[in-house]
Amino acid sequence: QVQLVESGGGLVQAGGSLRLSCVASGIILSINTMGWYRQVPGKQRELVAVIFSGGSTNYADSVKGRFTISRDNTKNTVYLQMNTLKPEDTAVYYCNAHRYPNYWGQGTQVTVSS
Repeated sequence: QVQLVESGGGLVQAGGSLRLSCVASGIILSINTMGWYRQVPGKQRELVAVIFSGGSTNYADSVKGRFTISRDNTKNTVYLQMNTLKPEDTAVYYCNAHRYPNYWGQGTQVTVSS
């Protein structure tokens, strides 16, 4: 069974950094395209960053140059390094394996104060 567990969120001041982790079980991370998403109340979940099975990455324009997605296949974990955080980055962050679109973790709350 696919299971995704996110962690690493918290409260940080604008300009600060956080590193999110997503531990995956039930899937082989290295052959899956993985994405980080975020959602604020009343809005649709949006894709923030994606890492393809081949290792290439892509980012939403709003986070390009500030966020970095990476993975450690030995730990079956995907990371999202978030730098120069802004109040508009406040959201619940989720990871997802694109091959298993119906499986989501509980998310991790990121709050950026101004």
